[in-house]
Amino acid sequence: MNVGLLKLFLVPDLLVNLLKLPPLEPALKGLNDQGISIRRAQPFELTPVRNFIEQHFSIGWADEVSVGFSNKPVSVHIATLEHKVIGFAAHECTRRNFFGPAGVAPHLEGRGIGKALLLASLLSLRESGYVYGIIGGAGPIRFYQKTVGASVIGDSEPGIYTDLLK
Repeated sequence: MNVGLLKLFLVPDLLVNLLKLPPLEPALKGLNDQGISIRRAQPFELTPVRNFIEQHFSIGWADEVSVGFSNKPVSVHIATLEHKVIGFAAHECTRRNFFGPAGVAPHLEGRGIGKALLLASLLSLRESGYVYGIIGGAGPIRFYQKTVGASVIGDSEPGIYTDLLK
């Protein structure tokens, strides 16, 4: 296995209290002012979302997110600018009650897009009846801790990706 891929999966899972999430509206207002929209993807948007993920991230993530398009409702949120996908966040694609994967076009990072996508997706988990959510194989741990108060689940790596390491 590729060492970079191995490192990707040797990160812990995080636990988030969905009852203590910050409100989404302030994050959306700032983005709306920039012409950026955050919304749940529509089933017919699978191809442009997959293309975005393959271009900026990986085919594996595109495969994972494709599962979210078969959920009812779709469990993928997207960020758009001028009718183009610029970010995504998915939940309940790999496992129930799991957030991820998620990403924003690298040239647009730092604008709050990732935060808004994260909150929209986690709020959807809460609306589904969950009290706690799991962020699987969390890459930017500090971002999740700061943004939603996530905490590391001890002894959780490689988590659900264990089969990939054999």
